[in-house]
Amino acid sequence: MSVSIRLNDSELAAIKTYATSYGMTVSECIRRAILEQIEDEYDLQAFKKAKEEFEENPVTYTLDEVIAELNSDSK
Repeated sequence: MSVSIRLNDSELAAIKTYATSYGMTVSECIRRAILEQIEDEYDLQAFKKAKEEFEENPVTYTLDEVIAELNSDSK
């Protein structure tokens, strides 16, 4: 599948320069940037949900408590 985007000359030049400096094609550079943006948005949504859940029930555990719990579950 192919997708077209419109860029002005300075945008295209900046993308080409960036892509070249990292050994990528323009297409690969744009693809990576978009997929990273999507991943960042998913991560932000997951963070917000976890933060809300923590604010509703602010329980924390030490590393030793977590290890002890994991060890007791495996027995």
